Amino acid sequence: MTKLTEPAVRHTKADHVLSVTLNRPETLNALTPDDRNEVVRLLSEASASPEVRAVVLTGTGRGFCAGADIRGTAATTGGRVAGDVARTLRTGAQRLIAAVLDCEKPVIAAVNGTAAGLGAHLAFACDLVLAAESARFIEVFVRRGLVPDGGGAYLLPRLIGPQRAKELMFFGDALTATDAERMGLVNRVVPDGDLDKTARAWADRLATGPTRALALTKQLVNASLDADRATAFTAEAAAQEINMTTADAQEGVRSFVERRSAAYKGH
Repeated sequence: MTKLTEPAVRHTKADHVLSVTLNRPETLNALTPDDRNEVVRLLSEASASPEVRAVVLTGTGRGFCAGADIRGTAATTGGRVAGDVARTLRTGAQRLIAAVLDCEKPVIAAVNGTAAGLGAHLAFACDLVLAAESARFIEVFVRRGLVPDGGGAYLLPRLIGPQRAKELMFFGDALTATDAERMGLVNRVVPDGDLDKTARAWADRLATGPTRALALTKQLVNASLDADRATAFTAEAAAQEINMTTADAQEGVRSFVERRSAAYKGH
């Protein structure tokens, strides 16, 4: 009998929560181009689907994601055409990070183990980051003589400031989950055995919330980092104007007036 091969990226959907699991534990879930494209596809579909109201991203085994799987690629630039590297990044690692940032549903990273290079940036791009006590975050690029890519030089200074970002990127030292939480890179550290349960509880709360309001809130917060006050205030007013047309906003106001819990439907 032929043994069925486990998919490299597993996904399940239940109670409006999409769970995406990187499933190549033998490589610490390093991402091949096909794996990366599958995650991008799933996030894009989740963003557009009314059946999905929250996303959880995690890994199997000892790793969350060890970054891009570069085995089999050339060790030098010999034979490359000028522009190949930049093009590969734009259509690959950067597209993955953008898919997380642009997803209209809240994305939770449940970091179960090592998150290195692009894998660390994949976690940091998520809206909320839960980390198991055994998790480690490594800006591994400098160890390979590389510039941080996959949005790292964009994400980290906005999360922890330029000096802290440079420290991590210049030295490439492993950062414990506790230290990552102290710096503000992680929302909460939990015992390894509680990670899945906690991630699911957070996702369930988000999945019963006002989905469009959450999407607009995510967009406002992300855009505010690159906007001046006047632009941010204008965007806020426009978002609230749009949001007030939703059924969930009207339900929220009614529930407040009627002194009862709101029952949000996601639209």
